[in-house]
Amino acid sequence: MSKKFNIGVIKGDGIGPEIVDEAIKVLNAVAKKENIEFAYKEYLMGGAAIDATGVPLPEETINGAINSDAVLFGAIGGPKWDNLPREKRPETGLLGIRKALNTFANIRPAIVYDELVDASTLKPEVVKGVDLVVVRELTGGLYFGEPKAKEATKAYNTMVYTVDEVKRIAEVAFNIAMKRNKKVCSVDKANVLDVSQLWREVVIEVSKNYPEVELTHMYVDNAAMQLIRNPKQFDVILTGNIFGDILSDEASMLSGSIGLLPSASTGGTTGIYEPIHGSAPDIAGQGIANPIATIASASMMIRFEFGLIKAADRIDNAIKKALKEGYRTKDLSAFDAKIICNTKEMGDVIAKFASE
Repeated sequence: MSKKFNIGVIKGDGIGPEIVDEAIKVLNAVAKKENIEFAYKEYLMGGAAIDATGVPLPEETINGAINSDAVLFGAIGGPKWDNLPREKRPETGLLGIRKALNTFANIRPAIVYDELVDASTLKPEVVKGVDLVVVRELTGGLYFGEPKAKEATKAYNTMVYTVDEVKRIAEVAFNIAMKRNKKVCSVDKANVLDVSQLWREVVIEVSKNYPEVELTHMYVDNAAMQLIRNPKQFDVILTGNIFGDILSDEASMLSGSIGLLPSASTGGTTGIYEPIHGSAPDIAGQGIANPIATIASASMMIRFEFGLIKAADRIDNAIKKALKEGYRTKDLSAFDAKIICNTKEMGDVIAKFASE
């Protein structure tokens, strides 16, 4: 009897539908090979939801996500909705669903594939072999702290973290490190910020439960420099919301293309798995978007949410094989390309290799 998993699908806007379709194609190929059943149900969020329902995050989507085993998400937003009030824009939907699902942990791997080492703007000897993960606290800190206001002559936001908020994100980072190279670098600004002093104290306390993991600390400005200077020193980077927002984007560019890297927002009711890139409305519908990041996100989903290690390995190895054999989408066509693929063709190739 096959195992069945219910996946909520939010394709979103721009290239979202195109890249999610390819991820589903690969999931189905692996499911057939591994005797697994994936059941999909689509929900609206972002601009597509605004057009259909008038709001960026319908209640049906929240309830559907809560009742799914995991959510596979594409991307949202675009210039069509830029003139709406902030609370009604597509991006509000993403913040809303993260809050509704209590996905407090954002997991952002940054991997440099050997075949694409020249795609990075950094020297090959600096980036070759990079394989790190940024664990970012996602539902607290400066973006959500109170009080906050924009007044006539001043504006202010408040960075707030509780002991429990720091403890739970630290535990996520240490648990990930235990499955990797057992190194955690906690990034803060404890020399200036009281909230960072609390962060550091709590992380040190949590580390006592993980004696096998080496814990180091780094100020955020130094961490930003070290990510460019010597990224291979990092295994798991643990940090707060605003620092993680910046550092994870910086780390993503080590690979040379944001079309390659996945992410997960987890820890609460249901995990959300998505590529790190945006909706790219300028290329939507042209069939040239790179689906690899979304396919890799699907792999993360079945690995972390469903425990399907063998199936996830199939997908990851299929991506590596496609790149090794010279298959490239347009964004990577300048780097040892042998066969230039459109979005669908890249999905076909990876699905084929995942089925072997």
